[in-house]
Amino acid sequence: MIDNSYRWYPVYTRSRAEKKAFDELNRKGITTYLPLHKTLKQWSDRKKFIEEPLLKSYLFVYISSKEYAEVLMTNGIARFLYFSGKIASMPEQQIEQLKLLLATEQELAVFDYDIKPGQKVLVKAGPFKDMIAEMVSVQNKQRIILRLENIGYSIDINTSLAFVEPI
Repeated sequence: MIDNSYRWYPVYTRSRAEKKAFDELNRKGITTYLPLHKTLKQWSDRKKFIEEPLLKSYLFVYISSKEYAEVLMTNGIARFLYFSGKIASMPEQQIEQLKLLLATEQELAVFDYDIKPGQKVLVKAGPFKDMIAEMVSVQNKQRIILRLENIGYSIDINTSLAFVEPI
C-alpha cells in the first residue's frame, strides 16, 4: 500500500549542490526547505556576509511517497536518508523549530559530534591550537573548560565548541 500523506523528508545532496538542488526542486513544484544562515567570509582582499547552508549537504522536501522518484531524479540530489530500513521522515514541528531558530540573529555553529566531560579533545584554533586537552565541562556552546594535560591545570577558555574536536 502506498502512503499518500505528505511529510518532511531529509535528503542528502552532492557536495556543495544544496542551492542548485533547492532551485531545481522548486522549479518542479516540490515544497523544499533549505536552512541557510549568514556568515562572514574573508578573502585576501575583502570580507563579505554570505548565506550558507546550515546543514552541509542536506535539505528537506515536503512530499508523499509518490514523489520519491521525482526527487531522486533531480540534479544534485544523492539519496534519501534511511532509518531502520525505511526512508526517514521528520515531524513538521522540528522543521518549524529550525525555521524559528534561524529567524533569530544568534550566531549558530553545527557540530556532528557530541563531546562529553572526560573526553580527550584537540584544540583546532586560538592560542591553545594543536594542544590535547580533556573536556571538563561545557558552560554553553561558546564557553568550555579544558584541562590541559601538559601543565596539569584546568583553564576556563572562552572558545566555541567549533574549535575543538574529539580524538
